[in-house]
Order: sequence, then C-alpha cells, then structure tokens
Amino acid sequence: MFGARLAGIGPDDRILDVGCGTGYSAAVLARLGSEVVALEQDADLVRVASGLLANAVGKVEVVQGGLIEGVRGQGPFDVIFVNGAIEQAPETLLSQLAEGGRLVTVLKDGQSRAWLFLKQNGQIGRRPGFDADVPVLAGFKKAMGFVF
Repeated sequence: MFGARLAGIGPDDRILDVGCGTGYSAAVLARLGSEVVALEQDADLVRVASGLLANAVGKVEVVQGGLIEGVRGQGPFDVIFVNGAIEQAPETLLSQLAEGGRLVTVLKDGQSRAWLFLKQNGQIGRRPGFDADVPVLAGFKKAMGFVF
C-alpha cells in the first residue's frame, strides 16, 4: 500500500479506506488502526469485501457509496486513504477529516505524486510524498473545460 507509512497511522486512528475493492487495503489498515470504514461503489466488490473481511482483525465496516462523497455520517476520520489517483484536491473528503487528520492519495496535476494532506487549526495543508503512478479512481477526474 503506497501511502500507509506516509499517513503515519497509529493504533487509535479511525480510517476511511476509499476504493477498497475486494478489501485487501482495509484488512491491512485494520491491523494498523483502531477501526476502518471501507468504502466501495461497485456492488459486486462490496459483497466480496464484506465476505472476506467478516473475520478481519480490528473493526472493519464495508459500505457502498460514491467514492468522491466519502461517508459523511461516520466521520470525522483521523486518516483517509484513497486507493488510487485523483486529479484535484478532494474537498468532500477533506471536509471529513478530524483535527490533526491526514489524507493520503496520488495527485495527478501535471505530474503524478503521492501527497499527504493535513488538517491543522481547521485549515488544510499538504506536503509531497513520493512519485507514484496509479489509475485515477472513478469520480475523481477533473471536469474538462474549454481553454483558449
């Protein structure tokens, strides 16, 4: 998992795993933090992940929903781990961070690099992690506009 170390996950962290797929990342994150909400939009993947994670170490809940929306009713989260790339800062997800919370993702904005977004004093800052190239997740593509 490209950014678990970058996020500095601790044993008391509540984690939102965005784009959990079949649940591998959620299982790993459950061993690092206290509880994980694993978000996936594909119904078939939700069923598979739910079955595989039924006996996971730590508390893992698999939910279905739009990845870019996050899980507003269950936040705030100490860590949000985005399993893929995005093309612009995910404001909806950033709003679900707890104070001191961290969001890790790969941002493709001319180059492809892992970033750590931090919420401190109600403000969001960010710092670069490392070069990485992963596919852009569904719903995270930047809207196309007309440019002269």
